[in-house]
Amino acid sequence: MKKTKTHIIPKKRKNFLLWFFLVMALLFSGLSAYGLRSNNLKAIELRDALLETDKANGDIEGSLRTLRSYIYSHMNTNLSSGTNLQFPIQLKYRYERLVAAEKARADEVNKKIYADAQSYCEQKFGGASLKDQRVPCVQQYVSENSVKEQNIADDLYKFSFVAPVWSPDLAGFSLVLAVLFFCLFISEIVLRHIIKLRQRSDF
Repeated sequence: MKKTKTHIIPKKRKNFLLWFFLVMALLFSGLSAYGLRSNNLKAIELRDALLETDKANGDIEGSLRTLRSYIYSHMNTNLSSGTNLQFPIQLKYRYERLVAAEKARADEVNKKIYADAQSYCEQKFGGASLKDQRVPCVQQYVSENSVKEQNIADDLYKFSFVAPVWSPDLAGFSLVLAVLFFCLFISEIVLRHIIKLRQRSDF
């Protein structure tokens, strides 16, 4: 019975392909890790720049847009560092300035109301015999007309952006190529094993 010839791939070529796929997989894995790290560091840099802008009362909206755009277009840029930190970006100084401005507004209005109360009660109880009634009159007027500070929700000044699972940048493309070459590496090993089995069955 005539045995069929099995195509035998030269050993040197097989070893070259095997090592080539492995080296390329490791190379692109390293590039992907570098890209992921660079993405994260850039996001942290932009976040810190935003916080400095907030402290200096600069162009907060512009810095916030830049950071948001970068995170939305690059993988591994999530800034959360634990389950307890839901809002890694907090515009603390902007919030404090708004709270202080609201307090100043309420104080200014209440000062005017107090002055109006004194004027009103002075006219109503101007006589010497009614002098003791001015104090409760002023207190009542102020109580009925004074304003309270409006509550400013701090959640409006806390932000958390979600980065994409994959992005078309150095990290993303390197990751794809690393997976591709690793699959080729595994496929080459499987192919060599199949060829060996066929060779054994021919003898």
